[in-house]
Amino acid sequence: MSNPVFNNSAVFGDPRARGNRGARQQQGGATGTLGGATGPVVEASTLEQMYGAPTATTRDTGRLTYDDVIVKTGGLLALLVVVAAATWNFAPGLWPLGAIVGLVLGLVNAFKRNPSPALITLYTVAQGVFLGGISLAFQNLTFDGKETQPIVLQAVVATFATFGAALFLFRSGRVRVTPKFTRWLLIAMVGYLAYSLVNVVMMVFGAGGEYGPLRSGWLGVVVGLVAVGLAAASLIMDFDSIKRGVEQGVPAKFAWSAAFGLIVTLVWLYLEILRILAILQGRD
Repeated sequence: MSNPVFNNSAVFGDPRARGNRGARQQQGGATGTLGGATGPVVEASTLEQMYGAPTATTRDTGRLTYDDVIVKTGGLLALLVVVAAATWNFAPGLWPLGAIVGLVLGLVNAFKRNPSPALITLYTVAQGVFLGGISLAFQNLTFDGKETQPIVLQAVVATFATFGAALFLFRSGRVRVTPKFTRWLLIAMVGYLAYSLVNVVMMVFGAGGEYGPLRSGWLGVVVGLVAVGLAAASLIMDFDSIKRGVEQGVPAKFAWSAAFGLIVTLVWLYLEILRILAILQGRD
């Protein structure tokens, strides 16, 4: 079902159709004048302008465009990086606060029917504080005196490489979002969340491992790779949702929702890759 904004837009559709309606009004107006009644008469010059007018774009009608999503996502990513860099250099100890605030704001934004640019921006700031501090903590870890490797930079590069690969697979049609794909991802996500919850419970009761017994060593690497695959699949789902939003003509304000969803998935993807790199380099 199309969005009401799409259906009720005064400028939607072929401008020639608008010209035809004007021509009929001119004909009806002329007939009314001959019959003794008055009616609107559209001049020939006005009809010419209507015929020659360019087709209305999505921006003209206030509907969602890919440019809207790109601009909003790029702006939020830039803000995230700036805040993370500032936290890394000046206040890395604030990352637990950023994690809590980010979790709360993430839930609030996820359940809002209409996007709030202010709350989404605050969420991004909180995530920047969290990522800046936790990234420095990973970077400063050492194992048996080994030289620290730039795993944060590696994780950033790997995150954007995965994002690019997911976008390529979606755009090329090699991976399509079908009902079967959606069901598979939902089941896998529920299984991953349950597995992670069990790991957290085991950590609370004193089980070993820096990340818990189920997320450490080579088992942690395998689980991390599975999580990266799930995050990549989630990105493809995000792309499909954005595509359907643009095609259905949803209001432009939902570009904020699209950007928020992409940021959430990218943060998750980055953390999983960072954890894998830490384990592989003997920091567990």
